[in-house]
Amino acid sequence: MKFELYNLDTAPAKSKPLLEDSLKAFGMIPSLHAVLAESPETLEAYKMLHELFQKTSFDAEELTVVWMTINVEHECHYCVPAHTGIAHMMNVDNAIIEALRNRTELPTAKLQALHLTTLALVRNRGHLTDAEAATFFEAGYGNRQVLEILLGLSQKLISNYTNHLAETPIDEPFKKFVWNR
Repeated sequence: MKFELYNLDTAPAKSKPLLEDSLKAFGMIPSLHAVLAESPETLEAYKMLHELFQKTSFDAEELTVVWMTINVEHECHYCVPAHTGIAHMMNVDNAIIEALRNRTELPTAKLQALHLTTLALVRNRGHLTDAEAATFFEAGYGNRQVLEILLGLSQKLISNYTNHLAETPIDEPFKKFVWNR
């Protein structure tokens, strides 16, 4: 399967304003956005889900736990380095980033509960056992956060699967964070 990396000159007309927004926001058009421009609706959905997920009740560390748990579980060669860089920009503790990248224990029980719940939702297609739910709730989370994990998962499903299909090249700023399983 061969996907094109669109730019402002080659993108479908409906994708051009979306790519212009990406350029303004990032100072570049991320390769993922360049691939998604093939389908303006998918690019718009991805960007909207990203924006909405950042408005949830999760703080920067928790957003990173959800994103990176999904990225690592899906073995996304593009999103793991990209979200490593993003986490650094968000001033997330490097110990959290490295634990997520290396599948090791997170530094707090609350973040570990968020990680394990996210992982269970991914692996079990939205099902949680009573014990998994109890651990999540005992950590201080509630139904709202379960639904917010699903929002993050919706965003990551688009990006992770697109990157698998398109073999999206890693953007220059994130190459120093290359990750292999």
